[in-house]
Amino acid sequence: MDMEKQKSILLSRRHELVGHLVEVEHALDETPTRDFEDFATERQGDEVLEALGHAELEEVARIDAALGRVAAGTYGTCLRCGEMISDARLDVLPETALCRNCAARNG
Repeated sequence: MDMEKQKSILLSRRHELVGHLVEVEHALDETPTRDFEDFATERQGDEVLEALGHAELEEVARIDAALGRVAAGTYGTCLRCGEMISDARLDVLPETALCRNCAARNG
């Protein structure tokens, strides 16, 4: 596994998420309309944006933890069983802390 490539992927995704979170925050800070029907529609949209923002914040936290493991030299090692996480799994979920078997037992 190319550790620098994985680090670059993590940093790139983190940058993308933080940029989108700023956009979400700006959208949520906009002054609401005075029209009741439009306000109801905007509120529904805000709820979707808030849920998306929470999910993205959780992903940023997982990425930060993965970057911490990169710095500590433990990236790619399952936090539960200590086995190596497959490169294929890390390619799909670069922020994962668990191998496939431990993740399956977790869910």
